[in-house]
Amino acid sequence: MNVIKFGGSSLASGSQLKKVVQIVKDDAARKIVVVSAPGKRSAEDEKVTDLLIGFGMKALAGHDYSSVLSKIVNRYQTIAEELSLGTEIIGEIRQNLDDLINGNKDEPDYYLDAFKASGENNNAKLVAAYFNKEGVPARYMNPKEAGLLVTNEPGNAQVLSESYEELAKMRDSEEVIVFPGFFGYTRDGKVCTFSRGGSDITGSILANGIHADLYENFTDVDAIFTANPNVVENPIGIKELTYREMRELSYGGFSVLHDEALQPAFKLGIPVQIKNTNNPSASGTRIMKERQLSDQGVIGIASSSGFSSIYIDKYLMNREIGFGRKVLEILESRGISYEHMPSGIDNLTIILHSDQMSSEEEQSLLVQLEEELGADSVKVEHDIALIMIVGEGMRERMFTMSKAATAFSENNINIDMINQGASEVSVMFGIQAKHEDLAVKALYEAFFEKK
Repeated sequence: MNVIKFGGSSLASGSQLKKVVQIVKDDAARKIVVVSAPGKRSAEDEKVTDLLIGFGMKALAGHDYSSVLSKIVNRYQTIAEELSLGTEIIGEIRQNLDDLINGNKDEPDYYLDAFKASGENNNAKLVAAYFNKEGVPARYMNPKEAGLLVTNEPGNAQVLSESYEELAKMRDSEEVIVFPGFFGYTRDGKVCTFSRGGSDITGSILANGIHADLYENFTDVDAIFTANPNVVENPIGIKELTYREMRELSYGGFSVLHDEALQPAFKLGIPVQIKNTNNPSASGTRIMKERQLSDQGVIGIASSSGFSSIYIDKYLMNREIGFGRKVLEILESRGISYEHMPSGIDNLTIILHSDQMSSEEEQSLLVQLEEELGADSVKVEHDIALIMIVGEGMRERMFTMSKAATAFSENNINIDMINQGASEVSVMFGIQAKHEDLAVKALYEAFFEKK
């Protein structure tokens, strides 16, 4: 029994849904279908989830929302008309959207989460109706009915362990279950969404719950590539990845899978297959607990920007017990999270997302760090990009760091920071953001083109 998840691009139009129903028909093991909200039909289009966020914000503020509401209804109506579904399903969706407006505005976070979740919820109803029309016995299942319980954290919900026993009952269904992704319910019945992109998480949770043989994640690419195809021309597709490699690549900037999505499947060792809705015959990429290592140590290159570094220098820092704890306490007191913290004997660098502070808050933080730590100097640098090379086989291969350093040197890219995890599955480089694409190209050439 397989769980199969379709992303927003796979459900953006009636023509896409025709591909989806055929994919489900092609394999009788595909019994649980997790759906996202309709995505973009073109680069200029808007995602339904983005429209719903705007809708919810206007409704919460008491502003006129009629225009955005019409856009949302029209998206579903266009899909229904393309599939000849009639008007009943659109009436049901319109009623749901009207009911959202009358929700409890005294709890704005929960109020907005209900709007965001409705994109997946209403799409699941539409998809189930279409499946039945096409001769695939199917039923829509609401997460509350299924027993998907989550923590009281709007926008960042976590599944509660007691959910899995309830979700296991879906194995008994003779129909295809169409399940909305992205959200669950708290114990007191409130809608709470996972972090953005959380339909991937839902699919993984359900795969765990029913002890699936396979979790198939359908998107709009033939495979996970060794590098961003928007940066590197025709990069090599990856046939197999381990869970750890995928987690590192997702964190580093790969957007194919949500970076938390694999954890529930990982716990049971359930393989995950990335497939293309538009080319389902392509083999895709399989993600599993372990894989056969090849001669190629590095399997992927990822990058992301929008970081800053805070450099703290203090003579004999290494002898000062509790210095690192004091730094982290200062960050915690300001609600700031950090990504990496490499250090030397007299200095320490904090890498963090730049958007966590205004310029005024940043200056205040620098003063606090200098005064409370007794630092000799505290400096900040903006526009940092993090470049990551990933591969289980790196620790078995000599000259990996030499290759990377040579690639940077030959392209006049200065390395501001290097951080290698204890697992030795990844190495992170901090560089100036203006060199991000050049660095990815240089590393790709070094590891995948040069013989």
